[in-house]
Amino acid sequence: MRGDIQFLRGIAVITVALYHLDLFFVEGGFRSVDVFFVISGFLITGVILRGMEAGNFSFAEFYTRRAKRLLPAAYSTFLLCTILAYQFLTQAQWKD
Repeated sequence: MRGDIQFLRGIAVITVALYHLDLFFVEGGFRSVDVFFVISGFLITGVILRGMEAGNFSFAEFYTRRAKRLLPAAYSTFLLCTILAYQFLTQAQWKD
C-alpha cells in the first residue's frame, strides 16, 4: 500500500477530528471528508482493477473483506455510544 496516500488520508482524518473538537482553528472539516473519500475511492478502485487484471476478483470476497475490516469498529462505536448515552443523556433528550 502506498504510504504517501495513506499519509494524506490520515491528515484528512486528523483535520476532521480537530474541526469537530474545536481544539484549533480549523475551517472546512467537510472538505477533508471529501478528500478522504476521494482518496479511498482511488485506493479501492486500484484493488478492484488489480483483481480483475489478475482474473481472481470477486465482489463477494471484496465486500466480505470490507465488512471484516469495518464492522468491528462500527459495532464497537455503537456499543460505546449506547453506554455513554445511558450515562449522560437526560430523560428529555431520550424523548427527543
